[in-house]
Amino acid sequence: MKYPKPLFAILAIALLSSCVPSRMFDEMKTSKLRCDEENTKLKADMLAANTRITELETSNKEFEQQNKYLKNDTTSMGEGTRRLTKLYNELSDSYDKLSKNNEKMLASGQSENRKLISQLNETQEELQKKEDALAARERELNETSAQLKLREARVAELQQILDSKDSAVRALKETVSKALLGFEGQGLTVEQKNGKVYVSLEERLLFASGSTIVDPKGEEALKELGNVLAKNTEINVLIEGHTDNVPMKGSAIKDNWDLSVLRATSVVRILEKNKGVAPVRLTPAGRGEYMPLDNGNSADARKKNRRIEVILTPKLDELFQVLESN
Repeated sequence: MKYPKPLFAILAIALLSSCVPSRMFDEMKTSKLRCDEENTKLKADMLAANTRITELETSNKEFEQQNKYLKNDTTSMGEGTRRLTKLYNELSDSYDKLSKNNEKMLASGQSENRKLISQLNETQEELQKKEDALAARERELNETSAQLKLREARVAELQQILDSKDSAVRALKETVSKALLGFEGQGLTVEQKNGKVYVSLEERLLFASGSTIVDPKGEEALKELGNVLAKNTEINVLIEGHTDNVPMKGSAIKDNWDLSVLRATSVVRILEKNKGVAPVRLTPAGRGEYMPLDNGNSADARKKNRRIEVILTPKLDELFQVLESN
């Protein structure tokens, strides 16, 4: 008769229990518990190992697939590498050729470079010369500009003096005109021209025909003019005698030259009677028949030409001083 295994075990244990001491039983019981624990742990480890094996198998399949792809890529890369190597070799050959050509060009271009450098140096020297000349010219222009400014200032000063003289001449002309107003229409005219005042007195106002003695009416006019001159001491006076072209006959006077000079002198003697008119300001001159107003041979033309002209000129000492300083 066969007994079931569990029952057999129990019986065995009971038999053993009865045969062995209680202490040994406890040890065996403890040992069994350890074995059960280890068995449980081993089962868990086996389960984890099986799970890890499954994962590794999955990874292995993935690696095999990637390896397949890598083999294909490696083949493609190898072909690409061979193409690149061939291209590199071609480029290297081209570079060597270019390098050799460049060396030849450099060798042949050295003389040309030296020539260009020489030309550049010459150009720089020429440019420097031109710059130096330009600087010198600029200094000259600056000096010229300064001189021009100085001259402009002098010209402005001269113009101011001239304007002042013109104003003085205009004022003098007005004064003379007013002083001799009573003699206008009797052969006396007052005119301003060329910066001077011209007092023209016809023969009929001053002299009888062929005479050098001033008539009383004419002397009165000259005295009025002398009064004006006495009040304007900065005026020089030129007295010009003029005649017609008819020769002198039956007279102590030699010719028209003498007549013109003597008549001018007669006027001077009347003007200098005024103590305010210094003789040094008076200058008599004879023009004879050679500065006519009318070139005709009529009686009216000759009448116009027989005259005394008193020319009043402002002293230009100040103007001359400015000119001399220039």
